[in-house]
Amino acid sequence: MWTLDRNTELHHWRATASACGAVLAFSTRRGGVSLPPFDTLNLGRSTVDEPDAVSANRARLLTTLGLDPAKLATAGQVHGTRIVEVTGPGHQSECDALVTSVPGLALAVTTADCMSLLFEAPGAVAAAHSGWRGAADGMPVAALRAVCERAGCGPERVHVHFGPCNRGCCYEVGEEVAERFPEAALRRDGVPKPHLDLPTASRIALVAAGVPDAQVHDTGACTSCEPYWYFSHRRDAGRTGRLWGVAALAGNSRR
Repeated sequence: MWTLDRNTELHHWRATASACGAVLAFSTRRGGVSLPPFDTLNLGRSTVDEPDAVSANRARLLTTLGLDPAKLATAGQVHGTRIVEVTGPGHQSECDALVTSVPGLALAVTTADCMSLLFEAPGAVAAAHSGWRGAADGMPVAALRAVCERAGCGPERVHVHFGPCNRGCCYEVGEEVAERFPEAALRRDGVPKPHLDLPTASRIALVAAGVPDAQVHDTGACTSCEPYWYFSHRRDAGRTGRLWGVAALAGNSRR
């Protein structure tokens, strides 16, 4: 379902097929203009990178995806579960997910170890940001319900996609965090502290909410393991760039 496209100057994860005619993508750190430590495709305005470089990177990615950089909606992200329905471009503060039914409007969420989740249903898409707090508080299922409501369908018609994130191989957490997740989402063997696998935790919640397991798709990429490809807030002690998960309904784009 997902492939790391290295055939363009801007390397990114692209969906090889969309069940609902959506444009879906996850960025890497390759193919932008930012200088170290934000090299090179930093998409986050919360960093101290040059604003012009971030703007150029954003436009470069959206253009590569066939989307109009002027039709972009972004989320402020506060590690919560608030979701905003958007009908036009702009920045939505104090939320961690966006949903729309407007063709050509690109939704983007920013990550650097947390997971981006993209949702597609007939006539609607959503993009959500979810770290351990969001996952523990129910963001994956909250975003699912929002896209179902917007599309007027049940969860059995939704496809969900997981982007690069800090995974069970690397994501050490304390017991106070681990106890909020099912044991199936934790790794304990051979490590001094539990490791949390956000994709597994999210998959368990989404399948329990009615999404068929075969319709939950995962890039399998770990931000912490692969410094050549990804920014990692934890690995890089906070001084690093940001990745994007992007979702848009096809239509009224540059393609």
